[in-house]
Amino acid sequence: MKRVKGFDKARQLLTRENFWESFTTSPGLGAQIKQAFGEELSVQEVVDRIIGEVRDKGDKALFDYTEKLDGVRLDSLEVDRQEVVAAYDTMDKKLVSALEFAAKRIRDFHLACGHKAGLIPIDKHLKQQVLPLQRVGLYVPGGTAAYPSTVLMMAIPAKVAGVGEIIMVSPPAKDGRIPAPTLVAADIARVDRIFKLGGAQAIAALTFGTESIPRMDKICGPGNIFVTLAKKMVYGTVDIDGLEGPSEIVIIADEKADPALCAADLLAQAEHDPLASVILITTSADLADRVEKEIEVQLGKLKRRSIAGTAIDTGMLVLVDDMSQAVELVNLFAPEHLSIMTSDASSLIPKIHNAGCIFIGENSPVVLGDYVAGPSHVLPTGGSARFSSPLGVMDFLKGTHIIALDEPAMRELSQAAMVIAKAEGLDAHAQAVERRLGRTTPRRKLGKGGIEEDAKAS
Repeated sequence: MKRVKGFDKARQLLTRENFWESFTTSPGLGAQIKQAFGEELSVQEVVDRIIGEVRDKGDKALFDYTEKLDGVRLDSLEVDRQEVVAAYDTMDKKLVSALEFAAKRIRDFHLACGHKAGLIPIDKHLKQQVLPLQRVGLYVPGGTAAYPSTVLMMAIPAKVAGVGEIIMVSPPAKDGRIPAPTLVAADIARVDRIFKLGGAQAIAALTFGTESIPRMDKICGPGNIFVTLAKKMVYGTVDIDGLEGPSEIVIIADEKADPALCAADLLAQAEHDPLASVILITTSADLADRVEKEIEVQLGKLKRRSIAGTAIDTGMLVLVDDMSQAVELVNLFAPEHLSIMTSDASSLIPKIHNAGCIFIGENSPVVLGDYVAGPSHVLPTGGSARFSSPLGVMDFLKGTHIIALDEPAMRELSQAAMVIAKAEGLDAHAQAVERRLGRTTPRRKLGKGGIEEDAKAS
């Protein structure tokens, strides 16, 4: 790991600029594109081409791209019930129980957050109607690995919100199947329909709809650069949860922190992705030395040591003078995961303004947040914790404001409205109010629940 000494140097290195540029222009990515498409294209051009073909050709484009990019020829895009039932038969019972345990904790957490659909009165004349989205698409990474925890973390808050239909897409493995743990997790979370589909083509299908796949109101879920850029490009036609990048962890630690635990938590996030950001910020040079030694020992024992090692090589051990500098660097970097391992950890919480999820003390490792603590592990990355939140029930609800004024309230508000309308040069706005003020007898009045009724009928 790179040793960084001093606040000013660390601030320079932790300031994020053009976060996605390094991912979209890497030489390795260009070689992959040329092999798949037979010509040199930018990631933007690839995604634009895929989106256009799916929009124009529907299912045919989905089958073609699944064969071309995933190496799988499918007879059907949708997973049938028999495949889900068969997935249980291949599963370790302990894993099924663990997923059910995690699902309950996740469901209980989101239920306790208290966000509910319904008609919310604000005052006598104003209300807000909160409704769940009708259709939500969940993108679950796959192909070479299974991520059942991601299914639970997205589908359960959507169900708690009352979403009408949840559609899950995930890339098929070489055998044409979605991994059994992913299917079982989808069943536990009560996903409505599942499709064998990945990449930018999956995002396009969820956005525009095809013969097999209905059009979504919102798309959630992490993926590779093609998936993420596709989400960015279709935003506006459909809502998205955010643009998820590689995993991130920042640990704030003092001289009393356990170096073995600090190293273990850094490595746990490093093994996600070679591009993962792993950073330790400490006031103790001795702790930094011991953490570095622990990383060397623990890294050699990992199955994914090549991936983790690459992330560790670009990681940072930052030495600062005091905790106020550490906090300032955290707020600057806005990490996905923040672990605080200091003797006064709780006192730092009010000072942390930018972080996806905060883990307090040695008994709260990020890994438990990844799987079973309860809050969603779908968190803002790439510095977006400055302005966005973890995935939750509110992401699957939408509000409509309702204005139901009686005549006295209308007259009370009218003069100010007309003054503002005329100042903006919008005469028709002002006249729409003036016509009401000029009436002597209202044609309708507000009935029960703020609904207009004919005056004569009353």
